[in-house]
Amino acid sequence: MQSTKTFDALSVKNILVVRQHNQLGDMLCSTPLFAALKSKFRNASITLVASPFNCRMFEGGSEYVDNLIKFDKSKAASFFNLIRTVRKRKYEIGIVPSTVSASSTSHYINFLSGARIRIGAASINGRKNKSAGLLTDSVDFNWSVKEIHQTERNLDYGRLLGADYTEAERKKVRIKLNTSEIKFSRDFFRENFPDKEKKVFAFHAGAGKAKNRWSPDRFVKLIEMLRSRFDCYIMLTSGYMDKEVTDYLLPKLEKKKIKPVIIEKPHLKNIAAVLAEADLYVTNDTGLMHVAAFVNAKVIGLFGPTKAYEWGPQNEFGRSIQSPSEDIDKITVEKVFEESEKLIALKRK
Repeated sequence: MQSTKTFDALSVKNILVVRQHNQLGDMLCSTPLFAALKSKFRNASITLVASPFNCRMFEGGSEYVDNLIKFDKSKAASFFNLIRTVRKRKYEIGIVPSTVSASSTSHYINFLSGARIRIGAASINGRKNKSAGLLTDSVDFNWSVKEIHQTERNLDYGRLLGADYTEAERKKVRIKLNTSEIKFSRDFFRENFPDKEKKVFAFHAGAGKAKNRWSPDRFVKLIEMLRSRFDCYIMLTSGYMDKEVTDYLLPKLEKKKIKPVIIEKPHLKNIAAVLAEADLYVTNDTGLMHVAAFVNAKVIGLFGPTKAYEWGPQNEFGRSIQSPSEDIDKITVEKVFEESEKLIALKRK
């Protein structure tokens, strides 16, 4: 799978990737693509066009992304300002790595950037990309035939250019944390978990879609079992969409004499730094699951209607539990407890 255009990889100076469409998890699943591009095109500067929401793990610098441009399409003038910005840099290659659906806006940004080689999908799982005519190189991707993870789907775009990563290399791709974020985590642990001998177990019971939420009562039972077994600290992560679930959990846990620490307000990369140090993180299929995976946290993702083979955490300490049906509550508490014990027992290098 190669581009029809020929070029010397070391001569490429500028690459544009447009990923302003889709959510945080989709963006993070693009990270191995960025890493492979950086490895292949060692002299190139990589510019990422993203939305203000899905780019948060790349803010403050990244070893894979040199220039981050935020595109807020809710503002009328943003598109024209963006085009003026990207046209100032002469891109040899522009990529729109669509893996779920094709965004016409992304393709127009890529086209109007002036990139000489423009890579994208001709169709995705049988659905025609209506903007494919704006590309110089396009391929029909039929990922539904096989159980292919989103990180692999993103890497298929790099493979068109000879930029690839093995499964082992993919598992080692990380979002690096800076000294300020690491300090935040150390201070957070010192203030909230003073006994260094106790383990810290974290949980995320919310999710944007109700069908992706494992029952809060099952989380309560799991937390109770783990605390009884390990005498551990308990932490809850909670986003702006999770208040209802968190408010339900707190009195239930209080009745069990469990008072969790809640982390919800800091910058996303500060939360990532905390999750990286936790001894366990059990979560529904959410953006924070992907955040945890890309800082190599000990994370277990729970899946009902969505598929673990496509979205599950792929890091060294990432694990997934798939419901036997689309009902996520068919996952038993005992199964999650068993997998949690196994993951807790693994030693970090």
